[in-house]
Order: sequence, then structure tokens, then C-alpha cells
Amino acid sequence: MIYRAMTDELHERLLAEGREPLRPAHGYTFRLLEARDDVTTVALADHLGITKQAASKIAAELESWDYIERRPHPTDGRARVLALTPKGLAYVRHADELWGLTEDRWAAVIGPDRLDQLHADMHAYVTAAGGRAALRPVW
Repeated sequence: MIYRAMTDELHERLLAEGREPLRPAHGYTFRLLEARDDVTTVALADHLGITKQAASKIAAELESWDYIERRPHPTDGRARVLALTPKGLAYVRHADELWGLTEDRWAAVIGPDRLDQLHADMHAYVTAAGGRAALRPVW
């Protein structure tokens, strides 16, 4: 519930700025594209745990808002990879800043030392679970 409340707060801030109606699935997409340069729509679908058609819709939406672009695949002439545009990269940096403000608010409630310990605890749990939890961004 905490993660959902924090995510909702982040998205409310973005909407107040007049941004496109970005959703958590978009954020998961941004993070994947930030980390890798070989992401196809099929790989995005696998990462998000959704159908290829749903991933295509997310990619088309982000492309229409100029957050991502399609580029030739480096090794497969038939495929295209998804990549963040300069606007997409700037969005990721801005979202990080806003997330930091949200965490600051959380730290003000429970204390910064406790927040640091919670980060460590959550990291330990994810690591023990194999390093990656399945994403199901349904909202």
C-alpha cells in the first residue's frame, strides 16, 4: 500500500505539471529502456508480463508523446528496438527528483534512518527472491 500511495503521489505531481497521463507501466518501460539498448516490443511484453499487443500499444503511446523512438536492431534486420529520446531521458531524471521528494516526505514521517533500513530490508528480500519480482503493472 505504501508503494501504491507513493506512486499515486508521483503521478499526481506529474499531472499537476500538465504531463501526459503516464502510468506505472510507462515507468517500468522507461526503466527497462534506460538499462538496455536491445529492447524489442517482444522483450518489453516479457518484462512487463503483458501481451505483445499490449506492449505495442504502450510503445506507440510513448512514441506519440516523443518519449521513445524505434531504431534498427543492431543484429536483426527485421526487428526494431525501442530507445528513450532526449525527452524520455529528461523525464526519467525528473521522475527521480519527484520520487526523491516523495521519499523525503516518507522520511519525515518515520525518520531517515528507518527509511534507509527499510530500503536495505526490501533490497535483501528481493535479492533473496532471486533478484527480480514479476511485474504486473495493471494500473
